[in-house]
Amino acid sequence: MTDRPVRVRFAPSPTGHLHIGGARTALFNYLFARKTGGQFILRIEDTDRKRFVPGAEQEIIEGLRWLGLEYDEGPDIGGPYRPYRQTERLEIYRQRAWELVERSAAYPCFCTPERLEKLRQEQMRNKQQARYDGLCRDLDPDVAARRVAQGERYVIRFKMPRHGVTIARDHLRGEIVTENQYLDDYVLLKSDGFPTYHLAAMVDDHEMKITHVFRGSEWLSTFPLHVQVVRAFGWEEPVWIHLSVFLKPSGKGKMSKRESAETLKDGYSIFVKDMKELGFIPEGVLNWISLMGWGVPEDDVMTLEKMIERFEIDSLTPSPAAINFQKLDHFNRAHIRRLSTEDLARRIKPYFLAHNLAVDDDQLLRVVPLLRERLVTLDDCLAFGAFFFSETVEPAPEELIPKGLSAQQAAQIARRVYAILEAVPDMEPVHTEPPLRAYVEESGFNVNQVFGLVRVAVTGQRVSPPLFESMAVIGREKVLERLKRAGDILESMS
Repeated sequence: MTDRPVRVRFAPSPTGHLHIGGARTALFNYLFARKTGGQFILRIEDTDRKRFVPGAEQEIIEGLRWLGLEYDEGPDIGGPYRPYRQTERLEIYRQRAWELVERSAAYPCFCTPERLEKLRQEQMRNKQQARYDGLCRDLDPDVAARRVAQGERYVIRFKMPRHGVTIARDHLRGEIVTENQYLDDYVLLKSDGFPTYHLAAMVDDHEMKITHVFRGSEWLSTFPLHVQVVRAFGWEEPVWIHLSVFLKPSGKGKMSKRESAETLKDGYSIFVKDMKELGFIPEGVLNWISLMGWGVPEDDVMTLEKMIERFEIDSLTPSPAAINFQKLDHFNRAHIRRLSTEDLARRIKPYFLAHNLAVDDDQLLRVVPLLRERLVTLDDCLAFGAFFFSETVEPAPEELIPKGLSAQQAAQIARRVYAILEAVPDMEPVHTEPPLRAYVEESGFNVNQVFGLVRVAVTGQRVSPPLFESMAVIGREKVLERLKRAGDILESMS
């Protein structure tokens, strides 16, 4: 560990949508910074121009804000180590790459892409490991410098030790020992002047005084290289924490972005933007992703504040975690139930408005308690509550006829219920429920038949929040109007 003040960073590449793997990395960085009183930095690693996606940086920023993971320094808010976009730091990387050349830890390589491809093909035919053969590694430094000065195209490669071993320590896995003979002389600075991750991330972590590096386990294969680069500069290493990999829901194979199209068909996604649109709330999403790779009980319902209180990096686990979307439903439902009436009303109102429903705020506050227990995602409010704000409902005629009854008998029930409710002073349950239950007793029809018909007539659906409370919110005028229309429909069917 380190005695330095904690500084951690989330450093995504703007090459696509922010997914749950990146969100979890950001979350663990955030939790650790807040737990220790440290700083959480957002850095955009945008040097891969071939895969750069316009708008992706803004989506990352908006995704972090939606999740509630506020950073202390970043490209949009600045900070003492600006700039926080790597494309704005190119001269820094160029100078650092040549510093490694001067330290005899790196060298200019003049091999053409054609030669490198021919070398790769030959190594594949011979079933050898594909790697650079070191042709330019031992060039006389003065000769190499002269060729660079003459404008010859080059890259800068790291001069990996060829003998012995590299011992790199991961906080979750312990010491990782790699024989240097199997490691490659990776490119640090490309011919277009852009750095590779292997140089840029190490330089930025040092210059931004990063103390702990939380990152995906996909970087374990080049971990020895990164450690060697840091050591070649003579810098203090950060604490390295390679997080567990996400597996497909089946538990077989790594979850990839390609699988998201399939999960979307079932109402799920691995992308934060989609989750928001699907009606998941940040509290539920954070709770869900936090427990994948964190050794705390899998059913713990935790707020962000509770996560901060409990977080310890020693509790993280390197074991792969299978994605379980049912757990996402569980946590989302649990956190929806914890929201105040006013907060939940604010969050579901846009879904009603998007369906051109006129929403009265006072009425919405009465609707929320009836919906809360039924919501798994916010957009479920439409299935369970659109009828509250609709001018009319369109029940399926056949659903108006209770099981075991004829259309004529159903029409009789509709007319009688209309008469009963027309006579009460208002639609509050204290006035509507007793006379309707008395009608059930005297009519010979059962509760399911009478109340089931009324439910379909008034809400337009067989499943709804509690009937009497719902009628109170809908209001006298609409309840009677819908019952009359149901009676008309049933009489036309008789």
